[in-house]
Amino acid sequence: MAATPSTMRDLGSACPDFSLTDTVTGQTLSVSDISEKAFVVAFICNHCPFVKHLFDGLTSFFGEYGDKDDVRIVAISSNDVANYPDDSPEKMKELASRLGWNVAYLYDESQDAAKAFGAACTPDFFVFDGQRKLAYRGQFDDARPSNDEPVTGTDLRAAVDAVLAGTGPVADQKPSIGCNIKWIAGNEPAYA
Repeated sequence: MAATPSTMRDLGSACPDFSLTDTVTGQTLSVSDISEKAFVVAFICNHCPFVKHLFDGLTSFFGEYGDKDDVRIVAISSNDVANYPDDSPEKMKELASRLGWNVAYLYDESQDAAKAFGAACTPDFFVFDGQRKLAYRGQFDDARPSNDEPVTGTDLRAAVDAVLAGTGPVADQKPSIGCNIKWIAGNEPAYA
């Protein structure tokens, strides 16, 4: 199982613009539609063992924080579906429905959103404040398929809580580790 770390984009950088389709509702979502105090972007996919390891924790996090009035969460899959059909929009919708996710699960067919965010792996998490400035980038928690750490979402929860409290970025930010984003041949960014 290959392990790729987050690129750790600069804190304070602006949230990239995107306009992507939610595989569950069929509606288009853009950054301009986001008005909440905290905005969480999770680059995930269906087939990655690192993401699968977090499914229960993600479902819990999405349920708890996705129901807050001042938090918006989106999950984005940017993988090459021709070579990874388990990550197709139809399969994304099936997974989100099966797990009861209450967040948009967006399909990044062009992979432009992944490039704009500097997303390198699945999972890869970003938290933006009310001004859409990056306050956190990195891991969900210390849990990995290869260790016995519990899946708690501690790091991501602390980051969102700090944004909601207005206390600024969490000091200790660790890169996420996961499968590399499955880039379409010839579409790989320089950091891949």
